[in-house]
Amino acid sequence: MAFLYGFTPASNISSVNGKFSKRDYCILTFFVNCGFRLSELVNINTNDISENRVKITGKGNKQRVVYLNDACQRALADYLGDADRPKAKGSNALFVSRQGNRISQRRVQQIVEDALKACGLSGQGYSTHKLRHTAATLMYQHGHVDVRVLQKILGHEGLSTTQIYTHVADEQVENAMQSSP
Repeated sequence: MAFLYGFTPASNISSVNGKFSKRDYCILTFFVNCGFRLSELVNINTNDISENRVKITGKGNKQRVVYLNDACQRALADYLGDADRPKAKGSNALFVSRQGNRISQRRVQQIVEDALKACGLSGQGYSTHKLRHTAATLMYQHGHVDVRVLQKILGHEGLSTTQIYTHVADEQVENAMQSSP
């Protein structure tokens, strides 16, 4: 499974546009910064969010709390404050379609595909899951996040699953060796 090289959160998702650009931008920001699974993202309800955290229901109905960084909080505030945002019909879904229904997994996949196309990365096998993988890799390589913390963020039961998402760059290996007394 490859890290999505060439996709940087700040530069690539800022090109999102259209009537639902604030929703789409928030979705992409959540993927790249939080590492949600597709099913987790579409099932977020407004009452799952409290201040800077969101309660996620993952595989096997296991719940975890994921903290939202500043980028996610800004994107969420922009989306929730959007006057054109469709109101959810019959549910408290966070991300909704133009008809007011909970957004479908397929629609989210299309949003990601459109964003990848806009930044010249379409047709290379990238997907929503690759954005999850990218988030994990970025947290691990640039956030100095311990692999066990990453395991909790991603909602993995076993550490071996999390280790699949972590790539140790040659530079990290060299830095580790240089820091040895």
